[in-house]
Amino acid sequence: MRIMDLLDRKSISISGSPKSKDEAIRQMADLMDKSGKLSDKEAYVKGLFAREEESTTAVGEGIAIPHYKGNAVTKPGLAAMVIKDGVDFDSIDGEPVKLIFAIAAPDVKENVHLDVLSKLSVLMMNEDFSKGLINAQSVDEFVDIINKYDEEKEEVKEEAPVTAQSGVKILAVTSCPTGIAHTYMAAEGLQKAADKAGVFIKVETRGSGGAKNVLTAEEINEAHCIIVAADAKVPMERFDGKKVIQVPVSDGISKADNLIQRAIDGNAPLYKASGAVEDTDGGANVGVGQQLYKHLMSGVSHMLPFVIGGGILIALAFLLDDFSINPANFGKNIPIAAFFKTIGEVAFGFMLPVLAGYIAYSIADRPGLAVGFVGGMMASSGNAVLEWVNSAGEPLTYTGLNGFLQNTVFGASGNTVSGFIGALVAGFVAGYVVLFLKKIFSHLPQSMDGIKPILLYPLCGVFIMGALMLLIFNPIIGVVNTALANMLNSMGSSSKILLGFVLGAMMAIDMGGPINKAAYVFGTMSISQGNYDIMAAVMVGGMCPPIGIALATTFFKNRFTVAERQTTITNYIMGACFITEGAIPFAASDPLHVIPATAVGSAVAGALSMLFKCTLMAPHGGLFVFAVVGNWPMYVVSWLVGSVITMILLGILKKPIKK
Repeated sequence: MRIMDLLDRKSISISGSPKSKDEAIRQMADLMDKSGKLSDKEAYVKGLFAREEESTTAVGEGIAIPHYKGNAVTKPGLAAMVIKDGVDFDSIDGEPVKLIFAIAAPDVKENVHLDVLSKLSVLMMNEDFSKGLINAQSVDEFVDIINKYDEEKEEVKEEAPVTAQSGVKILAVTSCPTGIAHTYMAAEGLQKAADKAGVFIKVETRGSGGAKNVLTAEEINEAHCIIVAADAKVPMERFDGKKVIQVPVSDGISKADNLIQRAIDGNAPLYKASGAVEDTDGGANVGVGQQLYKHLMSGVSHMLPFVIGGGILIALAFLLDDFSINPANFGKNIPIAAFFKTIGEVAFGFMLPVLAGYIAYSIADRPGLAVGFVGGMMASSGNAVLEWVNSAGEPLTYTGLNGFLQNTVFGASGNTVSGFIGALVAGFVAGYVVLFLKKIFSHLPQSMDGIKPILLYPLCGVFIMGALMLLIFNPIIGVVNTALANMLNSMGSSSKILLGFVLGAMMAIDMGGPINKAAYVFGTMSISQGNYDIMAAVMVGGMCPPIGIALATTFFKNRFTVAERQTTITNYIMGACFITEGAIPFAASDPLHVIPATAVGSAVAGALSMLFKCTLMAPHGGLFVFAVVGNWPMYVVSWLVGSVITMILLGILKKPIKK
C-alpha cells in the first residue's frame, strides 16, 4: 500500500489560510470528509482536539500531523493542507506550521494502513520532502512529490545497524498515545541523530499495530544507555539497573541530538524497577514538581468516578424525597430516596481511600496501594472515641503507653476527620513509606523476595501509616476544630456579616473535610438554638464551589482539560444539591488556584446571605429545601453572586492549558 492509496486528491489543499489552530483542525476535518471516509465528522473533530489536549501534534520545522483513531472513521485516510503564510499551532519549536497532514484511522483489528502512516511520518522528517510539498504550486505537483519519495522509500532496503568503533550501544523505545505518527517520527529522529554521532542504536516502536523491533534481554544487558521517548505506558521492568533517559515522545523528534549525546555521555539516572530512581546526573530529567503532579493526578483520576457516580445518586435521592416528613432525615424519608442515597453514600465512602491509594500506587507501585487505602480511610473516618469500663460498668484509667493512647488517640475531643487534605497527605506519605521499606528490605536474602510484597510491605506499611494518622494527622484536626468552634462562637456575638463571610469560606476550603464539617456542625447546632441565619450562610457557602467551577468550565474552557470539562453538568447538579464534594477533584489537582477562588466566592455568598437576613430551618441544603428558606429571592442572588465570583477568579488565576 502506498501513501496515495490513503490520500484522496479531493482532500488536498495547497492554499489553506486558517487564522488559528482550531480553525486549521476544522478545515482538515472538512478536507477529510470530502474523501467520504468519515461516518461522523463532528466526532472526528472532537477526536482531533482530544489528541491535541494530550500534547501538540505540531512536531516542529513547520509540520503538524493531527491524528485520530476511532469509530468516527470508516476507512483509513489522509488529508493535506499547505499554509503558505503559516499558522500558530502550539508547535514544540514555537514556529508557525505550514504543512499539515491529518490522519484518520478506523478502530479495527486490521492495521494494514499503519505501515503507510508510519512511512509518511518518517518521510516528514526529510527536509527536502517537506519543503517540496510546502512549495508545490499545484495539487498535481504535490502528488508527484509524494509518489517520488514514496517510490524511493520502497526501494530502500532495511539494513541492520552497524556497531560503531566506539563500542557505544544505545537502545530506545518510542510510543505515543495513539501510536500512529509521533511514535515513528521519534524513532526516525533518534536513528538519524545516532547515525550522525556514529553510534549504534536500535529503536523499539510501540504503535497501534503493536510493538515492533522489540528489544531483547541480551541487547538490554549490553546497552550503554536506554532512551524511552514515550507518552504512553511502556514496560519498564526489563530496564532495571540500566541507565535510562525518560522524556516525552516529542523530545525524540525535536531534541534527538541532545538525547543521543546524553546517552553517549552516560548522563542518565539508573532505573529501579520498584519505581525508585537513583539520580546519578545531578538532577533528574523529570522535575520534582512534575513527579508530584503525576502522582496527584493518578489519585484524582481514579477518584473521579466515585465522586460523580455517588454524587448523582445522592442528588436523585434528594430529588425524590419528601422533606416535610422529617427534615433532619432528608434524603432517606421514603424508601426509594433511601435506596438511592444508600448506594451513593457507599460510593462516596470510597472517594478518599481511592484518592490516597492511587497516589501511593503511582509512587510505589502495587505495594503502596494497600497502605494508601488505609491512610485514606482513616482520613475519612477519623479517630474513634472509646470508653473503657470493667464488668461493673466503672470507667478504667490506664497509665503508661496505654494511658497515652487512651487519652491521645481514643479520647480525642472534637471532629478528627481530616478529609481530602488528610487523604492527600496520607497518599504521598504512604507512597514514600513503602519506597523507604523497599530500600530497607533490599538487603534481605533473595530467597525472601517472595514474602516482601505479601507480608513485609503491607504489615509494616499499614502499621506506620495507621500510627501516623492516629497519633499525628487526625488528632491535629481535633485541635483545629476546637479552635474553630471557639472562634465562630465569639464571632457570632459581634458581627453576623463577618461570621457569614468566615462560614462561607470554611465551607469551600476543604470541601467535606474538617473545616467544612466544623462550619456545618456549627450551623446545625445553631438551628437547635433558634438561629436560622447561620445555617443559611453555611448552605450557600457549600453550594457555590461546584456551581462556580461548572460556570468556569463552561465559559473558560481553555483553562480545563477535556476530562474536567466533562464534569460540567455533574457539578451543576451537585451544586444545586449542596454536595460541595463535586469540587474536590479540581481542588486536589490545582489547590493553589482553585481553593482561593472557591473560598472567596463562598465567603462573599455567606456574607450576602447574612446581610439580606436569609434563614434556613433545615439542617441540610440544596434546591430541595428552598421551601423553608427565608427571603429566598435574595438567597438565590447571594448564591449566584458567589458562584460568578468563583468563576471569574478561576478564569483569572488559572492559565490556559498548553496543548
